[in-house]
Amino acid sequence: MTRVDFYSLEPSFRGNRFDFACRLIEKIRTQGLRVLVHCPDIAQARALDRLLWTFRDEAFVPHGLVGQVDAEWTPVLISPNGEPVVENQVLINLAQEVPDFFSRFQRVCELIDQAPRVLTAGRQRWAWYKQQSVRLEHHRIGG
Repeated sequence: MTRVDFYSLEPSFRGNRFDFACRLIEKIRTQGLRVLVHCPDIAQARALDRLLWTFRDEAFVPHGLVGQVDAEWTPVLISPNGEPVVENQVLINLAQEVPDFFSRFQRVCELIDQAPRVLTAGRQRWAWYKQQSVRLEHHRIGG
């Protein structure tokens, strides 16, 4: 059964959900897990790709955009549509809706910052997951 973790970034958090995504991806990778980042807006996907190269000088997170890297050898993939379908460990959802393919993952991470549109969409996703009887965890992230 899929576990869904919501990460709510408090107003004191320095940065946005894309900054936090980089930190979370780095932490997940230390556990040896593969990550698929669902980022359906191609401009945001490219921005996250660049940010993963620069978010911390001493960090190296092997990653790439689906279709531009060898998915088999790249442990962090950024995808607009859930491809490749063989990924099933950790999904980081940066979309405003629940992806249709979320249930194939062991764990889903939903990142919520203080932007009004993001907060509203996050509350709607929480309610939807709850109606589906999905195991939910909530984490408040401060500065």
